[in-house]
This record gives sequence, structure tokens and C-alpha cells, in this order.
Amino acid sequence: MKEARSLNDAMTNRLPGAGRVERPSLFTKAPADGEVRVVAAPPRCRGVARRSAFFLALLWGCFGWHATGAQPVPTQGLDERTAWFTAAHYGMFIHWGLFSVPAGVYHGKPFDRGSAGNGLSEWIMFNAHIPVAEYAGYASQFNPVKFDADAWVRLAKDAGMKYIVITTKHHEGFAMFHSKVSGFNIYDATPFHRDPLKELAAACARQGVRLGLYYSQAQDWHHPGGAARTVGQPMAGGDPEQGHWDPAQDGDFDQYLDQVAAPQIRELLTRYGKISTFWWDTPVGMTSTRAARLAPLLQLQPGIISNNRLLNPRVPNAFSGDTETPEQYIPATGMKGRLFEVCMTMNDSWGYKANDHNWKSAEDLTRKLIDVVSKGGNLLLNVGPDAEGVIPAASVKRLRESGRWVHAHAESIYGTTASLFRRLSWGRSTTKGNVLFLHIFQWPVDGRLLVPGLKTPIARATLLDQPDFALSARDTAAGAVLSLPAKTPNKIAAVIKLEFHGAPVVDQPLPAPDTHGVILLPASLAAVVNAYDDNASLRTEGSDAVIGGWSKAGTRLNWEFATSLAATFVITAEVATKNGGKIEVSDGHSTFTSQLAPGGEPEHFTWVRLGELHVSGEGEHSIELKSVADAWNPVKLRALRLEEKR
Repeated sequence: MKEARSLNDAMTNRLPGAGRVERPSLFTKAPADGEVRVVAAPPRCRGVARRSAFFLALLWGCFGWHATGAQPVPTQGLDERTAWFTAAHYGMFIHWGLFSVPAGVYHGKPFDRGSAGNGLSEWIMFNAHIPVAEYAGYASQFNPVKFDADAWVRLAKDAGMKYIVITTKHHEGFAMFHSKVSGFNIYDATPFHRDPLKELAAACARQGVRLGLYYSQAQDWHHPGGAARTVGQPMAGGDPEQGHWDPAQDGDFDQYLDQVAAPQIRELLTRYGKISTFWWDTPVGMTSTRAARLAPLLQLQPGIISNNRLLNPRVPNAFSGDTETPEQYIPATGMKGRLFEVCMTMNDSWGYKANDHNWKSAEDLTRKLIDVVSKGGNLLLNVGPDAEGVIPAASVKRLRESGRWVHAHAESIYGTTASLFRRLSWGRSTTKGNVLFLHIFQWPVDGRLLVPGLKTPIARATLLDQPDFALSARDTAAGAVLSLPAKTPNKIAAVIKLEFHGAPVVDQPLPAPDTHGVILLPASLAAVVNAYDDNASLRTEGSDAVIGGWSKAGTRLNWEFATSLAATFVITAEVATKNGGKIEVSDGHSTFTSQLAPGGEPEHFTWVRLGELHVSGEGEHSIELKSVADAWNPVKLRALRLEEKR
């Protein structure tokens, strides 16, 4: 689908007020020389949290952002335009295009890697280097007669989604609307001879769901002059023609922007009613001068929200729009001063892929939604309809299962703000005024739940789905302790509603050395930042919480801790692995690798010495484990232990 990333999902819930990057207004005017200059201005902060230098470095390194000399200007009128967006928290992404015809199969064989090395269905033209004329031939086979716009919108509503974003033209260059600019569109080039975007816009209006549009402004593998990425290079800037593989693609990139992209964007923003969001993508070949020719078109839709992929999403710039777009991962702490929208698939591919059956469970998807909302963000969850216009049954099943939970616990999702806690070992939390919602993933076996660092007395505590059933609570030095029923009322996530007479205050300390100089960092306090196609997450095995599904190189686990003195710590990890693997350990200042020896049984946990870490002095610190490429096998992790060397 999008910009290839090395990261995926961070299952933690630290206060998202730290770690965001303020971005500029979309409509900063270009000087006479055509280049956009950025005006310095102080960033706005939403939330306050202390942070170690390492964790800041981790955020910038993970997201691929790099500081530039100039400071971005603040976004104007953000709150007024985006109030609906920040309240909604949940949308449906629809990847539908000509790529649904081959569905990941080329010349009778599944095509899983190829030039881009990603195996994504919507990239098959690029991955297989299919000639332009041959690929265009798929249009004669594209007849999605089972397409039902109202059914799609109803499904989104059943899932609890408040808005829809659909691909109007992906990198293949095929318009999924009736475009007068190019005949390479679903109305003119296929036997379908209908405009599905017009039908979807009408269905959204009827059912009260907002509509957003995705448009690949730079990459276009069909029209002469359109950009194609260069393998191994960032999907932003660079030579737009370097990645071409067919002479039919050659031409003038600026002419393509002026004669195809710009007029099609104008069509989209003037012919389909109210458009709430606009999704740019993969700005290969884009410069600030080129971006300045497209950005003003958004003014055709007053109040529209746009993302950060018109120019370069990795560097703050004058065209960074309103939203950050973490792809296939959940940022560990949100993004300071910025709205963010996590886009994620249910299986591996964005577009329909016939042989992709690696589905996430409804429970996993629901918890990912809770995780994103607990950080103050939105989740844009993808479906990939097939060539007949049918959303796969596996997607429908999961959306409806998850939707039942969302509707039953709507109060804890819609209109909430981010968690006040750093990290919670048992789940996540959201905030709404004088109310905290606790989402319990791991129900306490002893019936006692510690709400760490909570300083405000609780006025009332209830189970959200049983509001007449009051829970008892008592204050302790470590926080409030709730007495809970023996069994969880909901296996996906039970929700406890805590009401206060005023704004709740949380002061949650980090793990620190005990009297023996030991810091125990359980799996439940780890931030999991997955590699692109990994799905490592916190899982329950009996009474234990472990990181499971850690099967890919590049996935990172991060813990935070505090010390009062300089010290050297011996690091050990409690892991289970059959074949072992190499692991990289870092604190942001030094890095070393350690070998996990084969353990014989994948369920047999043992303590393994990783090495030593020196902490320079008092303050907050972080430690990260990263699975190393070409030397990694599936591993489970229960805890990390740091012991002062004396």
C-alpha cells in the first residue's frame, strides 16, 4: 500500500503528551522563488510527561524523522476543523482497485515478493514489473457487479467506525471513479460502467458516515511521467523516473502532475459532495515547489483534514498537513502536538489477495483500537474488497465481532482523550473529563487491581456494562486498589468506569532498584514496536503475561526505569526459544549483541544472561531489545531483570 516502514505495533500506553512533533500549517504560502520557507514558532504541547533522552531518540529513529534547522509553523484552526476526527477515533480504510483482479497471482502463480520485496497485492504491477499494456488488460475482467455501497457503509457502522477512506487512485494509476481526465478508470475502461465513488458518497451521506479520499499523487505506473519508486531508496523525493521498467512510463513528471494528478484531485474535491479527509501517499519525486501546486486544491473543501504524505512524512515541512500516519504500528507514546492516525491491515496485504489468510483475531484488532485510543489517536482499519466488489467474509466476521464490543463500550472510546498513565501492566486507560476508563486485558487472578499512581480519591467505581454494580476501592501509597469479581465480564477487555469529583491526578513512578539493587521489568510493561509484518504482542499463558508471536527480525521491546545513582547492571532475560537467536541490547548510548542459545523446548522458560549495562546517574532511562536479521527464531519473553553489579 504505502510507505514501507520497518516498524509496526507498539503495545504500551504511556501518556502521549510526550513524543509528538508539531507540524506546520498546510497552506503556508510560497515565496516568489517557489520554495516554501518555514517560519519558526514555539510548538504546542498536549500533555506533559518527563522523558529520557534515549526514548526521544527511539521515537525519532523509529519513525524516521530527522530534525531540520527550521522550526515548523503551528497549524491554524486545528481544533475547530478536527473536533469530529479526535472524537471519532475509528475509521475504515478501503483498498480497492484494478489490483483486485490478479489478487496477488501472476501467470497462474502466487506472487509474494518481487521488486519491492513486500508481496502486497496492490504492488503486484511493480513487484512483477508487469508491462503497462498488459496490466491495463485486467480492466476488461473487472466487473464488480456485487458492489453494494450501502452494505459497505452499514458494515463500517456495525464495526463502530465513524468515517471511511477509500483509494480513488492507487499507484497502478487506475481511477476508481468516473474521471474525465483519463480513460483509465472504472467507468470507461471496464464492463462495470458505474461510478462506485458516487454511489459510496451517496451511501455515506444517507447513513451519516463521513467520507475521506486516498489519492496517489506521485506514484503512477500507468500514465507517462508518473513516478515509480527506486528500490532501496526512501519513498519521498528523488528521481521520479528512476524506478520505471517500461518505456511507456517515461515522460515528464511535472506534466503528469499538471495534466493528470491536479485535475483528477479537482474532480474528486468538486464532484462528490462533502469530503472530510484527504490521504496523500508515497511522494516519490515530490519537491516543495511541486507540492505547492497541489496543496491549494484542498481549499476546494473547507475544513478538510489532510495527512503528512504530500511531501516528505519523515521531515517536518510546510506541507505536513494535520495528521501523522504510522503504518502497521502503534507509536509507543502517541505523537506530541500532532494528531495521528494508525493505518493497519487485518491480514498482511492492503488490497485483496486470494492466498493471504494470516488474519488477526477480533480480540487482537479490538485491543489494538483500545491501544491507539489510549494514546489519543485514531485507528484506520483496512478492508480489501475483491474483484466482484465483495469485502472478504473473514473481514466481515472480525468487524462484526469487534463491533459488538465497541458498541457495548462506546462511552470509553468515542470522545475520549489519552491515558494519564505511563504504562499499565494489565491493560489500557482512556480519559473523559472527570472520568477514567480502565480497559482490563489481564484480569487479576486475586481479584485486586492496582491503579498505579492514582492520587485522586475515587467517587464511584463500576463495571461499564453493569453500572448498578459498584466496586469497592481503597487508597494506598502505590495507588488505588479495586476489588473485582472472580471472573472477567468480558474476555476481550472488561471496562471499569472511575468517576471523580474533579480532574483525576496520576503520578506514576517508573520501576526502580529494590533494596537488593534489582529492577524487574515484566513483559507487561514493555513497549512492543513490531517489524512491518510481525505481530508480537502481550499474551496471557495461564497466570503469566508473556510477549508472544515474536517471530521476525527488527521487532523491538522497550522498557523504562529510573535510578538514583550511577551503576552497572547485569542484564538477564527470562525467555523460551527452541532454536535461539541473536538479540541486540541498547540504552541509547551503547549497543551490544547477545546470542540466545537453543532451549530445546519452545515452552521452557530459562533465565539467560545478555550482558552488562552502565547507567551514568540519576534519572529516567530506557533499555531496548531488538531481534537481529538473519539470526532470529521465534522467542517468547516473560521478563527482563537488571541487577546492580556490586
